[in-house]
Amino acid sequence: MERVIAYIDGFNLYFGLKAAGYDRFFWLDVAGLAACILNPRTQSLVRTNYFTSKISDPPEKVARQTVYLEAIQAHRPDLRIHYGQYQSKLVKCRRCSLEHRSHSEKMTDVNIACELLHDAFEDAFDVALLISADSDLAAPVTKIRSLFPAKRVVMGFPPSRKSKHLRSIANGVIDIDRRHLAQVQLPPAVVRPDGFVLTRPVRWV
Repeated sequence: MERVIAYIDGFNLYFGLKAAGYDRFFWLDVAGLAACILNPRTQSLVRTNYFTSKISDPPEKVARQTVYLEAIQAHRPDLRIHYGQYQSKLVKCRRCSLEHRSHSEKMTDVNIACELLHDAFEDAFDVALLISADSDLAAPVTKIRSLFPAKRVVMGFPPSRKSKHLRSIANGVIDIDRRHLAQVQLPPAVVRPDGFVLTRPVRWV
């Protein structure tokens, strides 16, 4: 059996779902998504890594994200969540000079690259399943294919997210669609180890 490790770019996946109008699939079992893409006869998912950053506002979105992160961890205790940074800064409009607050997520691509290369050097996988369409990840993908030609990197492109560059350098590409997403939703209620019940948000926006 081929050993597969999944690396999931949380923000890239989330905004892909949002752009596709797939809000109803936000309550997603990310480890289940990785597993459903594999060939169960020849591949085994040995680990799932989820990369994200904790947002800082507005409060209602912070609450929803917190519930979701706790839910995916409680549902899959072996899931590894890696946190980057969520930065806020003032940006001045070039036309009117008014300032508005802009947010950006940092370090996810660096964190993914580090984990990919670490696991490759440790011979932890035969196949890396990278769920993202961020072209900034082309460098680690190229490096792994160069240093470890026996290992494969397969891209999982989120809905509404594509990268010609990544498609051209990866060993394979899977376009994630609603068929995948519909079958890997979390239960409506997920129980934390301390007994607290986490429920799916009624609305996401």
